[in-house]
Formats: sequence, C-alpha cells, structure tokens
Amino acid sequence: MKEIGIAVLGLGWMGQAHSRSVLRIPSLFPQRSCNPRLVACADTEGERRERAVRDFGFARATDDWSAAVADPEVDVVWVTAPNMLHVPMIEAAAAAGKAIFSEKPIGGTPAQTVAAYSAAKRAGILTGVGYNYLWSPLVMHARDLIASGALGEITHYRGRFLSMYGSDEMGLLTWRFKLGEGGYGVSSDILSHCVSLAQFLVGDISEVVGMQHTIITERPIPQGAASHYGRGKPSDPKGPVENEDFASMLCRFGCGATGTFETSRTTIGPESHNAFEIYGTKGALAWNFERLNELQYYRHDPSIKETGWTTIFGGDRFPFHGAFVPGQANAIGFEDIVATEDFVFLEALAAGGTFTPGFKEAVDVVSVQQALIDSWSSRMWEPVVDLGATA
Repeated sequence: MKEIGIAVLGLGWMGQAHSRSVLRIPSLFPQRSCNPRLVACADTEGERRERAVRDFGFARATDDWSAAVADPEVDVVWVTAPNMLHVPMIEAAAAAGKAIFSEKPIGGTPAQTVAAYSAAKRAGILTGVGYNYLWSPLVMHARDLIASGALGEITHYRGRFLSMYGSDEMGLLTWRFKLGEGGYGVSSDILSHCVSLAQFLVGDISEVVGMQHTIITERPIPQGAASHYGRGKPSDPKGPVENEDFASMLCRFGCGATGTFETSRTTIGPESHNAFEIYGTKGALAWNFERLNELQYYRHDPSIKETGWTTIFGGDRFPFHGAFVPGQANAIGFEDIVATEDFVFLEALAAGGTFTPGFKEAVDVVSVQQALIDSWSSRMWEPVVDLGATA
C-alpha cells in the first residue's frame, strides 16, 4: 500500500483538525489505497511543536515552514497557517513539486488567490481547498436530488453564513481584522463557503450586486503574547478594523435562477449559521450547519393533502456517513466531514487522479467575490469574470 508523507504548516484549529483526520483515516476507511504518515509540522509556537510530536505523532516539528516543505519525505503539504502566509507557502510547495491542500482562503484577496492558483497550475500538481461543508453527506444528497430533477427547475437560492466569532467588541485586533494580513473580511472568510455551496449545488453565478459594512470599527490592540481569540479591556489602546464584518449580495445564476446572500461575523444569535434554501418548480430544500444531520425537503404535489416540510435525518444510506456511525439518525460532526475530504484528496493523490474542489474552484469563488467588491464601489450590477482564464 502506497505511503504518503504529509507536512502540516500551522497547528492551530484547522491544522489540528486535519492532523486528527489523517490519523483516523486507516481505521475509518479500511478499503483505502494509501497510508498517510505525519512527517513534519511547522509552527512558530514551541508548545504546539511539542504537541505535534508528542500528541499527534509527527516525526518532527520545526519553526521553519520552508524546511517542512522541502523535507524529502513529504509528498503533500497542508496549508493551515494565517492567511498572509498562504501564498508564499503555496508557491514554495508548488516549486518543490508537492501536492497541496490549503484551507480557504488560499489568498486573502482575489489577486492573491489567482497567484496561488497560477503557481500550482504551472507546477502541474494536485490541489485541494477546504470548502469543508461540501462534504456533509446531506449536502451531497441535496446535490443528487437537484440533479435527479426532484426540485424541477431551480428558481431561487438563499445562502447565508451568520457567525458570532467577531461579535465581541473587546475581541483583539488580530491579523483576521487587517486587510494587509487577513485580506478582505467576511467576504473572504465565510461568504466564500456560501458561494462554494451555491456553485456546488446550483452552478455558476453570472452577475452580482451587493453592499458591505463594518459594524465594529476598532478593537483592542494585542498586548504581549495574547491569544488570537483573546479579549482586551475597555482601557486598552485600540486600532482600526480594516475589513468588512458584514456583506450581502443579490445575484443571478447562469441557469437563470436568482439568489440572495448575507454574511456577518458580528450578528448576535446565529452561532454558526451556515445555511441554504433552494427553491424549484417541484420542491424545495433547506439545510443549516447548526443542524448538520438534518435536511429539510418540501415536495410539491397538488394531488395530496398532507403538505409541508419533511425532515430527512442523516444515516449510513448517505455518502460516507457509515464510515463514522451505522444506522439512521446517528449523528456525525464537523471533523468527520473534514476526515472525508482528506480521505478523498489522499485517494486522488495516490491514484494520480483529480480532486474537486481544488484551486480552480477557489478562483471560481473569488471571481464572484471580485464582482461583489467592484459593486461596492460602482453601486451597480457587475458581471462575474473568470479571473483564472489568463492565469
């Protein structure tokens, strides 16, 4: 069985999630064609480097990410570091001929995303990007229902990602809130998930118009070795927030359907409300990540009296669900869908095949984002232009 050596660049939340997923793959997927091995971890924090070796079983850890990329035992690099490091890490890994899986955004701005895509395309390497929610078994089932014609002609899509991660005005002014370090705000960070889901389920978006707003305009400046998600005090010196924390968008799809999107990191109430509703001439679907294991289905049939939404519970009859738990309505969680995407990516690498979503799909997402950004200035409808066409 082929062995694949892995480097993880950044052992924060998503670096840990992917590392745990890689460790679980042999026990979850016995029919796999490869064995992943955690070779090198790079992180600037000594405690994380110690954990990488002690708790995750990496062969070695370093504070120099370029050394991890260059390690001759590494076949594929997972990029899970802060946004401003994604492009140089991707360019170095591509130059070294390593396959790359990057958490989104692969660049904090559309131009950076195109640069990362161009580097990987020139190198001819396999790429993957962490639009994790596409791998929910019920999201995949929703796509199958749409493709089967169960909803008829799609007429409208409503997508939203409302989160509270930036709702505390005493939350520190870390890189995520700086244009030069994190890139754009919620349009890069979480609207990208909404757009990727819409493109996965319905298809290309052709034109958009929208707005943006920054609700919390300043935050406490971090002091000393403050945590990325730390909290300051009202008396602390403050600095300006440089990117948007709310964005909304109207759109038209290539298929003729209309769409609405909204995203916020400051709205109080929805804690991780990544959701969609899809309306067609024969039915409708609704899904919300806060209820990952439930898909709502409305079947339009004028001949029956018993109308209303039906709840479809997750279970092992849906793709990949049975690798984690058997039966019906036995729930899976976020890291289970991460394990699924990592498994499929590694299988594609071992077989010399293709993987979607890759960096091209990331460019498709930021092509929509760029049109949205353009509309913020023009206050008009803007066409979605494929930014990867000349990459």
